[in-house]
Amino acid sequence: MRPNEITEVLNRPISQELLARDVTRLAYVAKDGTPRNVPIIFAWNGSEIVMCTPKNAPKLQALSENPMVALTIDTEVHPPMILLIRGRAELDFVDDIPEEYLQATSTYEMTPEQRVVWEAEVRSLYHDGMVRIVVTPTWAKLIDFETTLPSAVEELIRQREERQRA
Repeated sequence: MRPNEITEVLNRPISQELLARDVTRLAYVAKDGTPRNVPIIFAWNGSEIVMCTPKNAPKLQALSENPMVALTIDTEVHPPMILLIRGRAELDFVDDIPEEYLQATSTYEMTPEQRVVWEAEVRSLYHDGMVRIVVTPTWAKLIDFETTLPSAVEELIRQREERQRA
């Protein structure tokens, strides 16, 4: 997929709504060769998805060996809106709490007092820092079930239309 095609998909209003959400599902290949799919908070900075994790997270070893990932960001309503992204994960070890981590959790329902306590706990727990998992999209597809559909459904519709014309 060409960069301008990716940009076009990610700049659609529905994609922007999805990129403003808190949680994505990160799919990667684990060290034992089996697939993993984990929910993880993220922040979109306009060109990259940034996820943060502890320095001892098992996914880091797997991502260092095979950095290819897939992300899903979706809604829980009907019809669902789904943003699919593929890319390569780059690992950035930092000695502090990344701003993206605090940004990604900014919409969590907490009182200001709860947020102060939560942030203090985060800083205490991750005092040695965290790892930023940075993904630059190399492929993207938006499925909104109105203007775009899963490719298998698009193919079935195309086949049905061909049968009707015959």
